[in-house]
Amino acid sequence: MFSSLATSIVARRAATATTTFGTTSTALLRRRQHRFLATSAFPAPRLFDYETVTANLSVTDAIGAVEKAFGALAKGKVDVPMPMHIGIEETAEAGPGDCHIKGGYVAGTKTFTVKLACVSFYKNVDKGLPPGSGVFIVVDAVTGAPLAVMQENRFMTDLRTGAAGAVSLKYTTDASKPLTVGFIGCGAIARNMARAAAAVRPDMTGVAFAHDGAEEFAAEMSAELGISFTVASSAEDLCAKSNCIYTQTPGASTVLELDMLKPGTTIIASGSDQPTKQEIPNDVLKASKYISDLTGQTSRVGELRGALQAGVMTEADVYAELGDLVNGTKAGREGDELIVVDLTGTGAQDAAIGQVAWDKLSKL
Repeated sequence: MFSSLATSIVARRAATATTTFGTTSTALLRRRQHRFLATSAFPAPRLFDYETVTANLSVTDAIGAVEKAFGALAKGKVDVPMPMHIGIEETAEAGPGDCHIKGGYVAGTKTFTVKLACVSFYKNVDKGLPPGSGVFIVVDAVTGAPLAVMQENRFMTDLRTGAAGAVSLKYTTDASKPLTVGFIGCGAIARNMARAAAAVRPDMTGVAFAHDGAEEFAAEMSAELGISFTVASSAEDLCAKSNCIYTQTPGASTVLELDMLKPGTTIIASGSDQPTKQEIPNDVLKASKYISDLTGQTSRVGELRGALQAGVMTEADVYAELGDLVNGTKAGREGDELIVVDLTGTGAQDAAIGQVAWDKLSKL
């Protein structure tokens, strides 16, 4: 019935075109008919609001999928375009703010994902609104039709970032030794890092430092995870107590120094995702076994960018990408070396968490 209706509509349009402009070619009529059918046949994508997304997904859901995605990325089995950035200049009518667009497809999976994340809209705070928002669009990899629009407002982004932190910890710390994990910066990303780290190393203890919110973070994580968390008096105090350190700050300035670090420390940095940000000093990067999530990206917007611009490192100094550790082609922790893992967030992670989310939410 639908096909007959479409054919009838196209035929009427053709008759009108013939009367007005002369004979219309058969090929053109067919293209018009196919275009009409193609744009009308897919059902609308499902919309999942923020409450549904947050009620049904957790960081532990993402760890396995993100680990596999990193392995595929290192093998060249992920199509990950460079992120798009739209800067919203502050004027009387708009801004300030930033929009990031990322996406990716992991070969062999049923979906691919495009993500739009808006951040740093600080004027929203005066209106009682959060400074960031975002949506994931999950697309059927067979038909190309959008399956879902997920209003995640950075929730899924933070989940996949936490999962990447857990994968980093797994491969760059010694499972046979006691682990004290430090958190510099104690916001939403730190909470997901802590949850994911505890999933990988439930025997860990935690220590927190931030200019604001460290006490609340330590109390919440201790109660939620059943793990001891203490509060450090300074970044130096935290470094002295930790053999793995997560940094997740706005990245406006560096957060630790080389002489603060104990031998055998792992630093997992996730605060730098724009060319204006840097959490880790260049001399720390130079002294480390440096591991990127994606070197082509960290060289532009990650910690590596600063060391390259300062001339203290080249891309040849990159030890490995995280996926190389997952695949076993490069070793992770080998002794008491200093390791830095630079996490800028990849489209591979977005594709992984998008697939996980669709698998769960589509059943609702």
